[in-house]
Amino acid sequence: MQELLFRNGTIIDGSGGEPYRADVLVRGDRIIVIQDAIDAPNATTIDCTGLTVAPGFIDSHTHSDLQVIEGRTEKLRQGVTTEVVGNCGFSAYPRGDHGDDLQAFANGIFCGGEHPWGWEDASSYLNQLGSGAAVASVYSLVGHGSLRIAVAGNRMDALPEPYVASMEDMLRDAFAQGAIGFSTGLMYAPGSSAPESELLRLCGVVAENDRIYCTHMRDYGFHLLEAIDEQIMLAETTGCRLQISHLQAVGRVNRDLNQRALEKIEEAHVRGVDVAFDCYPYIAGSTVLTQLLPQWALEGGIDALMNRLADRAQRASLESAMAAGVANTWDELSISAVASQANGYAVGKTLEELGRLRNQRPVDVVFDILIEEHGQANVLEFNQSEDNLRTNLNHPLAIIISDGFYVKGRPHPRLYGTFPELLGNLCRDRGWMPVETAVHKITGLPADRFGIKDRGYLRAGCVADVTVFDPDTIRSHATYTNPTQPPEGIRYVFKAGRSLLEPASPTA
Repeated sequence: MQELLFRNGTIIDGSGGEPYRADVLVRGDRIIVIQDAIDAPNATTIDCTGLTVAPGFIDSHTHSDLQVIEGRTEKLRQGVTTEVVGNCGFSAYPRGDHGDDLQAFANGIFCGGEHPWGWEDASSYLNQLGSGAAVASVYSLVGHGSLRIAVAGNRMDALPEPYVASMEDMLRDAFAQGAIGFSTGLMYAPGSSAPESELLRLCGVVAENDRIYCTHMRDYGFHLLEAIDEQIMLAETTGCRLQISHLQAVGRVNRDLNQRALEKIEEAHVRGVDVAFDCYPYIAGSTVLTQLLPQWALEGGIDALMNRLADRAQRASLESAMAAGVANTWDELSISAVASQANGYAVGKTLEELGRLRNQRPVDVVFDILIEEHGQANVLEFNQSEDNLRTNLNHPLAIIISDGFYVKGRPHPRLYGTFPELLGNLCRDRGWMPVETAVHKITGLPADRFGIKDRGYLRAGCVADVTVFDPDTIRSHATYTNPTQPPEGIRYVFKAGRSLLEPASPTA
């Protein structure tokens, strides 16, 4: 059986403990021993002098549901060996009787294009991952939006009892087939129309099966605190484990809400609610352009939305709802992707800039680009302050994620640079947190939180997922204007003892 010896490295083992010098011996797919001066004459030796040896990074909030099947390497080049997909209510299954609706619902997040996709159930999706080109180990959540569409299509109301019972059964089946949790996207239609009674039923299934519930809440701006209250209520009532996705206070006028949001989470944690959250190391986020609309506008799907946008009276109603609901200013929102070549010029420009270019009000730019692109456009949102970001990243209940997804245009730089940005710019250069704390938040902490067994730590008996990086050079080169540049400083990546990135140059 093949042996590997990582010699003379600085070990950061994923626990959050102090770094130390040692060798790591791997036999087959497992770590055998970690100690000084291991004698292993038959092992392939990797000289790690001056380098840091860490567990493979875990990105526990991604939207690469289709791209992991294609074997894309953007995350690998950041040191990621494990991804959790199916977040924010979007999963690539179950297809149910509404496959076209599922594809239309998730294409903007999945970058799925025109080719049909969609799996019947968790088993068929996970089996394709196991037999395909997936680079990372992939774990999947069941998306509430996908589940709802499978049983009811784009219906936007409180579903009748038989539909809710069917969703419960499908969720139980997915857990039995290997899904590790359940996610909601309560700012996205049709999940946005779900009443608390429906969510309580589904969170009860999560609790019964000892899985995790991850939520993109109903609001992160003006009603952030109310949204947190709802999610804590769901967890406290049902006993499920709650993970609040990409916590932040959106909009300048709401920045003071961030501290109270943390206090609410802490108070619930002290009461015994199993609650935590995650966040990405950037002040900007990214989503589909339809997210700026009140989600009732999407009832009936994209074709129904096109009809609403073509009607002057309905546009006025949409504008009024957006004025009350959108916390960003127009100069904080820029187009990141469009489907057509004709609007390619818009990518990278703010809605305020596009208003001047097109001689339109920014709100009409939103409406007309959605019409021109048949709903297929994405937006970059500068949401939060650096002070709040630093506070959230450092919180002991915080896991650090990418929330990255692919687009037909200019992606958010987090897709290419999250983990080197964290370890290089934020830890080493700016001193936001010790590197061992950062590594814990992207290895051992998410492994424990999501029930990912035998990964996330450098310990005897664990799976040999190992990322080796240069602490002096690791950094992201991805920027908002040039986001696809590869990072620097990831030297070796091994998954289950198998090399994925070797030999690697310092800029690989």
